[in-house]
Amino acid sequence: MATEIQEKESVLAFGKKERKILIDPINDKNPITVQVLGVCSALAVTSQVYPALIMAIGVTLVTAFSNLVTSALRKTIPNSIRMIIQLLIVAALVQIVEMLLGAFAYSAYEMLSVFIGLIITNCIVMGRLEAYAMANKPWRSFLDGVGNGLGYGFILVVMAIVRELFGKGSFMGWRIMPDAYVVNNLMVLPCASLFLIGIVIWIQRGANRKLIDIS
Repeated sequence: MATEIQEKESVLAFGKKERKILIDPINDKNPITVQVLGVCSALAVTSQVYPALIMAIGVTLVTAFSNLVTSALRKTIPNSIRMIIQLLIVAALVQIVEMLLGAFAYSAYEMLSVFIGLIITNCIVMGRLEAYAMANKPWRSFLDGVGNGLGYGFILVVMAIVRELFGKGSFMGWRIMPDAYVVNNLMVLPCASLFLIGIVIWIQRGANRKLIDIS
């Protein structure tokens, strides 16, 4: 009995290694600014905070649970069809997220429209399945998925706050800039995301010098 309890505790342990897996993707191994993955959706859904936040939550859920399921099945998945199985797992989870959004957050569902389905082809999701979940145990794979989802979501929300604030003078749809402020329409265009990502990368590397050696 004691042995079984110890085994369960070790499976769900949360030590320095697990903390690093969870936190590193937010800064040192950020999917967007360091790994340069998932940039397309960062360009498309960050004109407002609300859809960016919903997309971040959706990707985090899909990445976390696809990592978990893939890791749990990794020893039974034939190598020759592993990519097909991974896509099926991701597609099923995306469908669940899409149905939940349609049922409980229809306005966000309409705003994101086709971009929800494109989570299936998001480089972050498939990249973590191949690079981590296929080689590690379920608990750490789940944490890796959560961490990468949070790292992706953090950049999305930061960009969305800047774009909505200066492009529309609002936050989450509420006007907060003074009436005298003239909105900058450039900030709501997709091209604004490009130079914003560049600025975020510049600031990140300025604050974290070891990333300069990586790049």
